[in-house]
Amino acid sequence: MSTSSGTKPSLPKTQEEWRKALDDLPARTDKIPAFFFGHGSPMLAFPEKSANARGMGEVYKAMGPTGPLGTFLKDFGPALLRKYNPKGIVVFSAHWETQGERLVTDYGDENPLLMDYFGFDPELYELKFKSRGDSALSQRVVQLYKDAGYLARTTSKLEARGADGRGFSGPGLDHGVFVPFRLMFGEEFTDIPIVEVSMDASLDPQKEWALGEVVAPLRREGILVLAGGLLVHNLRDFSSFSEALANTVVKEFNQAILDAVTVADPAGRKEAMINLVKHRGFRSAHPRADHFVPLYIGAGAGGADADVKIISAIYGAPTFAFDP
Repeated sequence: MSTSSGTKPSLPKTQEEWRKALDDLPARTDKIPAFFFGHGSPMLAFPEKSANARGMGEVYKAMGPTGPLGTFLKDFGPALLRKYNPKGIVVFSAHWETQGERLVTDYGDENPLLMDYFGFDPELYELKFKSRGDSALSQRVVQLYKDAGYLARTTSKLEARGADGRGFSGPGLDHGVFVPFRLMFGEEFTDIPIVEVSMDASLDPQKEWALGEVVAPLRREGILVLAGGLLVHNLRDFSSFSEALANTVVKEFNQAILDAVTVADPAGRKEAMINLVKHRGFRSAHPRADHFVPLYIGAGAGGADADVKIISAIYGAPTFAFDP
């Protein structure tokens, strides 16, 4: 679904619909779209008989490995590779924020994994996702930020990547990257390098949008820019993760997001998107804004005149393409 026509056809919520939306993306390498995607949660990797899944009912049905998001991600990754054949992937995750400087992973031949969660089944601490970094790409990202006036540097696997607001410290791709990427690209994915960049710990929409704008040139260099989060994320109200159980105000907020990103005029769209944090349902969906603000990074990376396509409208975890 595109904003350019001024019409709003039915939103892609089924596999048939999102596959069509993926097929309709232009196949080109001159300027790859930027994407915000629903990166899900550790539930995507739960074993079928997981103790943690017992009693979760509708929430597990929505967020587990066989739910709509898990099914979508398995279609999403191969479509990106087929359409764009990227030279590298630069990813921002809701699970990595730094204050005052941008950190960029430079992990060499194999990216370590940071198991930044607790209280799950043992299998969740044995997950595999083999991928690699690329020093040249990491340095390119750092230089873009430096040229834009930011403090920026790389971080290696010998250094903890910094406190992230959730009490986890160590090197590695966080679960906002490796959990969905396992579904998108398989457990071994070494053909294309992956570099992760921290977002701004202020969680300010305008600042996050600006971070995305800095890396927009990468899209002309064959680099796929992804920003992952969840547009409904309230661990204090677990029912909010399921459309069947969520309260009215959270569902109103979810709809407000879809309405904002489909505003046709780019300036009006940006204003509507920034104003989402003032919506009466915002704090019911996000007690803390960390999972919401990657939306702005994706939008910034898409450019000021981007057309927005809704690739999937899965409740709380949609995927948008920002494509001029």
